[in-house]
Formats: sequence, structure tokens, C-alpha cells
Amino acid sequence: MKIKTSLLSISLVTLALMGCSKQEPAAGTQSTESTAETASAKSTQSESERLADYFATMFESDLKRSPMTQSYLGFKWDYDKWDDVSEARNEQERQILEQRLADLNSFDESQLDEKQKLSLQIAIVDIQRQLANDEFRHHSYAMHQFRAVHTMIPSFLSNIHSVDTLADAEAYIARLQGVDTLVAQTIEQLRIREKLGVFPPKWSYDQMIQASQNVISGNPFMESAEDSTIWQDFQSKLDKLDISNAEKSGLRARARQALQDSVLPAYQAMISELEKQRELTPPGDGVWRLPQGKDWYNNRLSWFTTTDMDADQVHQIGLDNVERIHEQMRNIMAQVKFDGSLAEFFEFMRSSQQFYYPNTTEGRQRYMAEAKALIDQMEAKIPEYFGLTPKARMVVRRVEEFREKSAGKAFYQSPSKDGTRPGTYYANLYNMKDMPTYQMEALAYHEGIPGHHMQRAIAQELEGIPEFQKYVSFTAYTEGWGLYTEELAKDMGFYQDPYSDFGRLAMELWRACRLVVDTGIHAKKWSREQAIAYLIENTPNPENDSVKAIERYIAMPGQATAYMVGKLKIMELREYAKQQLGERFDIKGFHDEVLKDGPVPLNILERKIKSWVASQI
Repeated sequence: MKIKTSLLSISLVTLALMGCSKQEPAAGTQSTESTAETASAKSTQSESERLADYFATMFESDLKRSPMTQSYLGFKWDYDKWDDVSEARNEQERQILEQRLADLNSFDESQLDEKQKLSLQIAIVDIQRQLANDEFRHHSYAMHQFRAVHTMIPSFLSNIHSVDTLADAEAYIARLQGVDTLVAQTIEQLRIREKLGVFPPKWSYDQMIQASQNVISGNPFMESAEDSTIWQDFQSKLDKLDISNAEKSGLRARARQALQDSVLPAYQAMISELEKQRELTPPGDGVWRLPQGKDWYNNRLSWFTTTDMDADQVHQIGLDNVERIHEQMRNIMAQVKFDGSLAEFFEFMRSSQQFYYPNTTEGRQRYMAEAKALIDQMEAKIPEYFGLTPKARMVVRRVEEFREKSAGKAFYQSPSKDGTRPGTYYANLYNMKDMPTYQMEALAYHEGIPGHHMQRAIAQELEGIPEFQKYVSFTAYTEGWGLYTEELAKDMGFYQDPYSDFGRLAMELWRACRLVVDTGIHAKKWSREQAIAYLIENTPNPENDSVKAIERYIAMPGQATAYMVGKLKIMELREYAKQQLGERFDIKGFHDEVLKDGPVPLNILERKIKSWVASQI
């Protein structure tokens, strides 16, 4: 998911959701004649053509400034570089956004068609939101345990930086050599926040330090029976390369040197900085403890829900939906003839071994195989419910061991633009007690098909809209879609086992509880322990699952509220369309209308659906 909590996080958190054109940007400058011809051509352009050119230039400019974005989408233009996350770059990004906003407001909407008007509205709203975020640039945590530079580096090199040629291997080494600069810029951001009094909670530092130490454990950082994650990855990729042994030997020696001279001291410096800041962070867990914390949290709610709801409103929606879902769960209890209270049923679901595979290699392999089978079964039904379908394929993978302890239970990574790297549903199998089999169906549908893979891959493949529009961030839309598809799967005939249907409700309940605990932590001064206790009391999820979830919500304030808010809006709009159209309602048409323009704020989604309904009458 794309989370623009600051201009720093544009570089480190949201890269996988951006895109690019197929052609490498041309080097050099235009001749005087060429410049004159361009100016002449522009003078005869229609407003529509001028806007299309502006969007194309805007997108290409963003792409040129982000080597990592290029790599995420499978392009190797600046394959040897990391992004610049310095404060100077943040200032430059703000200036670019301010100029763009002025430029976009100068276009004459009356000369544009409806699709271009929509694109213009989306671009303006997106920039306004980014500028509003930048007012709180240093309130976002430069690092937190859930996702930051310390785990991004090995993950990016392992999963994104492919090595198909000698030049790719050279670029890999260059990126290793550049780790010290990237980490130094991150430490700069940590120190800026230190002066302002912005720190994540103390327990978060322990996890970041441990994960950082994991990256520099093993050969060649220290004598060990095992290789470090990065060293193992580089050697594995190098072994598959069709070059001479002498060339491989030279590359291996240079990579080893880069790991020892750049990566090791960078991580040691980062660990030292984290250890220092761990002792400075104020007590408490929510952002209320930070300067201007209330205003910052209101910004986060606005960003993630794309609404103007305040914390009290979001909290109440959560409480109302928790009550609704609890009642539906009691119906499942009756179906399976469970004799006891809902709390006792939750404990049964937590403790009964029938719902958990063993914490062994065999148990994990079985989980992965069954998750893949669920995706295959769902894929066969998709044409009955969707006109738009993705070309990009999807795979299921286990979260890598170096980051599984602090990573979430599941997440999705978009495919490359050219389709050479598939979309990936990652399942975290660190502790199999956190991955009950009764939730397997809903989890696979949410992260894979028809959830995130359908929405994001389709958006990436859309034709006839500007490139920026395919990757813009409206979390309530993208995560709302993921949660919506969990219930859609029931309409499609899945969840035949009542325990799996309970799992669907359990995951929806989880999202309803998020509204309660996220606002509780950040606006109502709940402690970490109080929020964990709420999840354990009101959901069937295991204790460790609840702990990790609350730690995520603390690290990423407001993000967890997007899911249920977005899902409720999509369900509301589907019901509106059904009531208005009656027998003329077409589920394929509805889904295609939701997906055909890429991500949008919820108010624009509502206008789109109501316009579509009117066109069907």
C-alpha cells in the first residue's frame, strides 16, 4: 500500500505502487531548432493535448528522480542507485508540488472531456493532500519496526534487484556501495525528529535494533556457519549468471568488500543511533504524546479515509460494526452447534489444534500449497463477476526469515510494469499459531484474487488514462476494495465450510476493531496493553497476532482505519446501484466501473457510481 506520510516516505514506503513509461529518458538537451519546433507545436495544441503532455512530463520527471521506483517496475535506467531521501530532496519535492498545483489549476476544464476532467481532479486532490502531509513532514517516523530502511535494503535487493546480466551484477555491487549514503540520510532524518521530540515508542527500538543486527549477521560480516541474507542472495544470483568463473570471482570479491566497507559500518551507525534515541523517547504509545499530535492524527485520518470524519466518529463506526459482526458470529455458533458464550467460542477457535498447522516445515508447506489452490479456484470464477481482468500473473510466497518476526501477517507486492515480475501475496508463517486455517480463504482473497492483485494489476494495465493515475494513493479505496472482496467471495459461492465463513467474519471484525483501537491509541490515550486487551477480548485472534497488530497501528497511525471505511462505502454504493437498477443491475458493470479509472477518493468513487447508474437507466 502506498503511504505518503511525508516526502521521505514517498521514497522508502510507496515505491512499489508507482509506475513509468516504457522508454528510457533521453539524455542531453534539445537543439535551438528543436526547441523552437516544440514551442510552435505547443502553441497549436488543444487544452486536452496540453494536459496530456503535462501529465506525461510530470510522471516522467517523478520517475527520473526515483531509481528505486524504476526498479520496482522492472526498468533498469539507474539500476546502480538508491533514492535520495535527504532533507534537501524533501524541500525540492515540496517546491515541485507547489508549482504543479499552480500549473494544474490553470487548465480550462470547460475544454476537457469527462475522463480528462476526472484525471485533473485526481491530480489536484493528490497534490493538495501531499502538501497537507508535508506540513507534518517530521511527524512521521523516519524509522519504525514495521517497515523502514533497515529491512527495506535486503528486501529490495532480494526481491526487486534481479541479476540477468553482468551489468546487473555491477549495479548490485554499486547499490551495496551506496548503502552508507542512504543510511546516513536516514540518520539525518532521525536526528531532525530528535530535535523536534518525535520518536516511536521505546519497545519499537528494540525490534528495529534486532532486525538490523539480523541483516549483518553471518558471512561476510562475521565468521559464521551461515551466510548473511544479502551475501546469500548475491551469490545465488551470481551463480546463475552466464559469465566466466574469473568474472564471477572478481564480482564476488567486490561484493564482499562492499558489504564490509559500506553495509556493515552503515548498519552499525544506524544501530548506534537507534540505541541512543531509545533512551530519549517519551512514555506512551499514541501520537498524542508528540508535539501537535492531535492535528497530526487528524491529518492521518483524512489521508487514509479520504473523508473529513474525526476520531470520535471513526471510533463509533468501529463500535457499531463490532456489535453487528458479533451477532453474525453467534449465527455461525448455532450452525456448528457450539454450546457456550461468544467469548468461549473465541477461545475454542484460538486453542483447538484442528485450526492450526504445525510450526514445522511440513506445516508451512501445507499452508502455502492450500493458499495457492484457493487462488486457483477463485481465478476460475472471476469471469462471471468481472469484465476487466489482469494480464499479470500472481504468486504466493512466504515472508523471508530475516523480516518475518516484525512483518505483518500478510501483504501484497505489485507486479512489474512489463509483467516479468508477478504480483506477490506474501504470507507470514513465522508462527503458525498466527495463521489459523479458518482465515486462510479470506486472507487469500484479500491479498490476491479478487483483492489487491485484481485492483492493482488492472490499474497498472489500464489504457487511456495518465500513468500517474494508475499509482496514486487513496488507501480507503485500495484497502476498502481488498476487504470488500472478502465478502464478495461469499456472494460468489465460497466459504462453504461454516468455520471458513466464521474466518471471513473474523477478518471483518478485525477491521472493525481497528477503528476502535487506532483511535483509542492515538486520540484517546489508550496504552499498547489496553489496545491489545481489547483485541483479545473482542476477536478470536491469537494473543501474538493482537500484539503485532497493535504495534503496527502504533507505528502507522490512521492507516488501519482505511479498510472498514472504504469497504462500507463500496457496499453502500453497490446496494444503491442494486436498488436503483433492479433487474438491470450488472455486477460485472459495477466492478468495472469501480476499477476502470484506478484509485480515487471515496467521494469521487460515489460520483462515478451514481453517474454509471444514471447511464444504465
